[in-house]
Amino acid sequence: MKRVKSESFSPRRFKLSHILLGVAGLYLIFLASKFPHFIKMVATLTGDTELDDKVSYTDHVDSSRALVSSFHKDSFHRRLEDDEDQNGPSMPDKMPVAEKTSGTKPINPPEFRYGRITGEITRSRNKTLHTSPIERMADEAWTLGSKAWEDVDKFDVTNIEEISLYEGNNESCPSYISITGEELDKAEGVMFIPCGLAASSSITIIGTPQNAHKESLPQLSRLKRGDGMVMVSQFMVELQGLKAVDGEDPPKILHLNPRIKGDWSHKPVIEHNTCYRMQWGTAQRCDGTPSKNEVDMLVDGSRRCEKWMRNDLVDSKESKTTSWFKRFIGREQKPEVTWSFPFAEGRLFVLTLRAGIDGFHINVGGKHVTSFPYRLGFTLEDATGLAIKGDVDVRSIYATSLPTSHPSFSPQKALEFSPVWKAPPLPSRPFRLFIGVLSATNHFAERMAVRKTWMQHSVIKSSDVVVRFFVALNPRKEVNAMLKREAEYFGDIVILPFMDHYELVVLKTIAICEFGVQNVTAPYIMKCDDDNFVRIEPILKEIDRVPPGKPFYMGNLNLLHRPLRTGKWAVTWEEWPENVYPPYANGPGYIISSNIAKYIVSQNTDQKLRLFKMEDVSMGMWVEQFNSSMPVQYSHSWKFCQYGCTLNYYTAHYQSPRQMMCLWDKLLRGHAQCCNFR
Repeated sequence: MKRVKSESFSPRRFKLSHILLGVAGLYLIFLASKFPHFIKMVATLTGDTELDDKVSYTDHVDSSRALVSSFHKDSFHRRLEDDEDQNGPSMPDKMPVAEKTSGTKPINPPEFRYGRITGEITRSRNKTLHTSPIERMADEAWTLGSKAWEDVDKFDVTNIEEISLYEGNNESCPSYISITGEELDKAEGVMFIPCGLAASSSITIIGTPQNAHKESLPQLSRLKRGDGMVMVSQFMVELQGLKAVDGEDPPKILHLNPRIKGDWSHKPVIEHNTCYRMQWGTAQRCDGTPSKNEVDMLVDGSRRCEKWMRNDLVDSKESKTTSWFKRFIGREQKPEVTWSFPFAEGRLFVLTLRAGIDGFHINVGGKHVTSFPYRLGFTLEDATGLAIKGDVDVRSIYATSLPTSHPSFSPQKALEFSPVWKAPPLPSRPFRLFIGVLSATNHFAERMAVRKTWMQHSVIKSSDVVVRFFVALNPRKEVNAMLKREAEYFGDIVILPFMDHYELVVLKTIAICEFGVQNVTAPYIMKCDDDNFVRIEPILKEIDRVPPGKPFYMGNLNLLHRPLRTGKWAVTWEEWPENVYPPYANGPGYIISSNIAKYIVSQNTDQKLRLFKMEDVSMGMWVEQFNSSMPVQYSHSWKFCQYGCTLNYYTAHYQSPRQMMCLWDKLLRGHAQCCNFR
C-alpha cells in the first residue's frame, strides 16, 4: 500500500499562507496611511466639517508646506531681493466677512469712467533673472500692452468710423482680391480678407492635389496592423476669423477638407466643420451618397451632398416591365449622368466657394458638389482670412463681390449702443456678489449677448450684484480704440493694460480678485467666461447657505486630475512637476469668498504668488494653500456646466449669442431649460 505524501505539501502551504498574511498586512498599513487623506478630500468636497474635526490631517499639511517651500527655490517663484520672511504665506485677517462689510471701508474710485486699469498686476514685480517662462511672458505682455495703450490715445476712431459708415473706404475694403500661389506661400498659407465676406461673395481657388505620401498612424501599429503606415493625400481650405487672443487658434468659420486618400473609410470623402472657442462642431461628411431631397436638408435649394461614382455602390436596374410601362405612357427617359470624385492626384481643379443666404456652396469644375449650412455663432463678416494647407499646390486665388465697408463699424453695431444696455455705476454700499467676466477685444457680440440677457436681471439692475468685463489689449490699435469707446459708453469694462495671450488668462483672474477687494465690497466673487450664461437666483441661494466669514470655493470641482503630458494641451514636468493637480473648479464659472481673494491679492503684491498657465488649476492651487491655514468649504455642483447645458443648470458654457437670447427667453417664462441647437 502506497503511502500518501501529504507531508511534502505542508511546508509549501505554510509559506504561501505567510506570504498572503504579509500582503494583507502591507495593505492594512497602506489603508491606515492613506485613508485619512481620502476622508479629508471627501469631507472638503461635501462640505462636512465634522469629518474635518475627526480626521487628523496634520501630516498632509506639513508635506504640502514642505512642497510649497521647495517650489519657492525653483523657477516657479520669483526670488526676492529683500529679506522678507519666506517661511509661510501672509494670511488675511480672520475677521468674519459680515464684520468687515459693516464698517466704513474706503473704496478706491475708478481711475477712468469705464473702469479701473489694474497695472499693479505686473508693474509691482521685480525684474530679476530668476523668473519662470510664464512670468517672462507676463513681463513682455505688460511692456507691449503699455505701448499699445499709449497708442490708443493717439488714435482717432471717429474718423475711421465716419469713412466706413458714410463714404466707404475702397482702399481698406476692396471689392475683390487676387493672390498667386507664390504670394500665398510667403504669407504662410493665409490670404487676408480685410472686411470679411457678404452674401454673394465668392472665392475661386485654382490648384493641383499632390500625390499621396506615407504617413504613420500610431493607432494602426497599436492594433498590430502592419507598421501603421498609410498613403495620404488631403488638403484643407478654411475660412478663419480674427484671432482674439495670442496663443489661441483663430475660430474656423468653415473647414473644408477633401480627402482623396487616407480617410478611415478608405473612400474619397469631403468633410465640413466649424470650430468655436477651440471646440469642434458636428462634422458633415460627403462620401458619394447623395443627401435626401427633403426641404430641411437643402441649403438655398441645393443638396448638402451630391452623388459621385463609387465602386462599392451598384444601382439596382429597373425591371423590363417598369421600363416598358414608362415608354408606353410616354414618360421621357432621362439618362443619369454620373460624375467622378472632383479631386484627383496631379489633376488641376477649379474650386469656387460661394456665400449664399443659408450657407456656403462648393462647386468644382463648374458642377455643384456640396453645400454647408451656416452655423450659429458666426457671421460672414467674421471670415477675415482664407487658410489653405495640406497636400496641394495652389496656383492662384480670386475673391470677388466683397463688402466695401468695414463691418466692425456697421450701422447694425452702432444700433447696439443703446442706453438700455448701460451698466449701473459701482455702488458705494456692500452688495451680495461681484461677477468678473473674462472677454477679448473683438468679442463684442458675446458681450452684447450678456448685456441683453442675464445682465438684465433685477438684482444686477439694482446693483445688489455687480458685473464687469475684464479685457486685455489687442495688437491692432483700431481694435483697442473701439474697445475704449465701448468701455466709455457702457461703463462695464475693465481694460487690463497688457497684451492678451492665451497662456496669460491667469492674470485676468488675479485682476478680478484685485478689483473685487479694492474697488467694491462684496463677500463673494465669481469668475466666468463671456460665452457662459449665468442663472443668478440659484447661485445667490447657494452662497446664502454659507456661514458669514467662512472661506468658500464653489464650482464643478475636479479631484485628482492628472496633467496631460502629450498633445495640444501638454504640460511639461518643468511647468508642473506633480503627478496630479489640486482640487480645482472648471474655469468657465466658479465662486470664491472675498477672504480667499484678499489672500491672492496679498500674495501677488508680496511677489509670492505662483503662476501657472491654466488659470482654473492656479485657483485650485491658491485655495489649497489658503486651506492649509484656514479651512475652506469646498462645494461641488455639476450644474456649473463645463460643456454645453443641462436641465436646471447654474451656468451653461459654450453658448452662442443666439443661444444666450433663447436661454433668457426661457428664463423669463419660468423655465431653466437648454437651447441645444447649433
